[in-house]
Amino acid sequence: MDIAALVDIKKNPNIPTLSPGDTVKVYTKVIEGERERIQVFQGVVIKVQEGATGNFTVRRVAYGSGTERTFPFNSPLVNKVEVIRHGKVRRAKLFYLRGLTTKKARLKEKRVMVKPEVEAVEETTMAAEAAPVSANEATSAPAGSVVSAQSVTQTEAPKAEAEQPKPESETKPQQ
Repeated sequence: MDIAALVDIKKNPNIPTLSPGDTVKVYTKVIEGERERIQVFQGVVIKVQEGATGNFTVRRVAYGSGTERTFPFNSPLVNKVEVIRHGKVRRAKLFYLRGLTTKKARLKEKRVMVKPEVEAVEETTMAAEAAPVSANEATSAPAGSVVSAQSVTQTEAPKAEAEQPKPESETKPQQ
């Protein structure tokens, strides 16, 4: 028998999907007497347990002492969770970080490949093709027509010859 069948469990919408190695800031509600405040706990996620009663464990080192805190995914006391960076790890449980200190305990950041937007590239190429190259071609070509690549190279060829530097034999005096 599963606990999810007995109780209607609502997942907290303020918690994103987490993975081990992520550096996160967890904002929790702390009730002290009649007062209520938000407390921030920032550290590395060392363990994630999925399921109906899932939770995640965050570890931080402050002033030389390590502290771990476990937060349930379904808790209403977790106000929000911010993922600061994604760590590059090859294990599901990062308990080996408990024995490491300072620089040895740092994780490399996971690189995310971002693909360029295809629409922006298409718009710039279409605008470049539709624009006339010279004043002579603009008057002879009807509006909206595409200019061929041969006409572009013919009009720009004399400019390129003028800008080229002279050979060293012409610039240096002979001795």
